[in-house]
Amino acid sequence: MDGSGDARRITIYRPEDFAGMRAAGHLAAKTLDMIGQHVRPGVSTDELDTIAHDYMLANGAIPACLGYRGYPKTLCISINHVVCHGIPSDRRLVSGDIANIDVTVILDGWYGDSSRMYCAGPPSTKARNLIEVTYEALMLGIAAVKPGAHFGDIGHAIQRFVEGNRYSVVRDFCGHGVGRRFHEPPNVLHYGKPGEGPELKPGMFFTIEPMVNAGRPEVKVLDDGWTAVTRDRSLSAQFEHMVGVTETGVEIFTLSPTGLDKTPYPAA
Repeated sequence: MDGSGDARRITIYRPEDFAGMRAAGHLAAKTLDMIGQHVRPGVSTDELDTIAHDYMLANGAIPACLGYRGYPKTLCISINHVVCHGIPSDRRLVSGDIANIDVTVILDGWYGDSSRMYCAGPPSTKARNLIEVTYEALMLGIAAVKPGAHFGDIGHAIQRFVEGNRYSVVRDFCGHGVGRRFHEPPNVLHYGKPGEGPELKPGMFFTIEPMVNAGRPEVKVLDDGWTAVTRDRSLSAQFEHMVGVTETGVEIFTLSPTGLDKTPYPAA
């Protein structure tokens, strides 16, 4: 099994559909730009969630995560050894915390999905290095996207770089198709072999969102049914962009309009 799903089930969107994805992706990126101004020691993750929720509504969007399969919040905020799907709470950030903030909006029926890493106060050298490798792995995966390539080429580019830097790629979670639905085929693995999986074709929309651990790749899901953590309690980082395959390559829908999606980040 290559994890990419049956190629016949992957939606091929029309050229005119790119406009809807650009708008939704742009709003997701703007939301992440905005929330970064509030990430600092002392703020609670619940407070960040409320700020993002109100911002989405004010911009004509629906928070996609809120109520999705029973999920109780607008954002996923995953701190330190939390890999993904951390639920906002009264937990307050402290200096040195690193956090992935994952946002998905629904704008005019189109989903915009993206996540970034943030630092509350100066991060440790270990944390900063992990963040920078994870970001570069994402961009290398995106660089592998073009018509005629395969989903395995994306995973291979990410895995080779991550493991070459002596980190590990989480296997339990993956990217996904996206468009007028939150999750649809294919599964986009962040490891693999060149030439594996369905062929990339213009009009495919999907996320690439590698989760990278400083220690071993194994994770476990806590009793809340959502929060995934590293089994060895090592730090974890993640970045996510939403992309579309074009006739000549790839378009990133979730780039920050002000360049705030790039590392390194200034400490709050």
